[in-house]
Amino acid sequence: MMKKTSLWIFVFLMTCYLADAVELMPVQEKTDITNYQPVLTPPEGNTTFLDGTSWCVARPGASQGDLQDALDWACGMGKTDCSPIKSGGPCFEPNTLLSHASFAFNSYYQQNGNSDIACNFGGTATLTKRNPSYGKCAYSTSESLRASASALSRYRQRFMQWKLSGILLLLYLGS
Repeated sequence: MMKKTSLWIFVFLMTCYLADAVELMPVQEKTDITNYQPVLTPPEGNTTFLDGTSWCVARPGASQGDLQDALDWACGMGKTDCSPIKSGGPCFEPNTLLSHASFAFNSYYQQNGNSDIACNFGGTATLTKRNPSYGKCAYSTSESLRASASALSRYRQRFMQWKLSGILLLLYLGS
């Protein structure tokens, strides 16, 4: 019985030690590519790291019907948070379809890896290097999303450590 108890205590302590060691490991961030040679075909994947920050906005020449369909999809099935463009929100004014679609398109684009395909919306959207933010309406960038995700991952690691420790303690007490 003493040997079994010692083994469980050892496993519990090793789990705590390893969980802390994983938390302290530095995470390697992506770095900007400074000597990138563009290719003749359209880029695919994450263009933010190739040419700097980009935003996805509604194409000014797009039809109102197509823009409305794309906006409805982005705020519905696309699972974009469209509360800032609702009445009283910081991005409601100007109350135009083009402005609201631009905000929703950019939010979807930033949340989905900045890939060209995430800024299509049936041809109603285009990429821009000019920050479309204005007044109190801040258009997100991949950097702002990555910073919030980084903070959440630290808490998730700590939670997993305590969860694993609790499971091992329950196993010990049950044996």
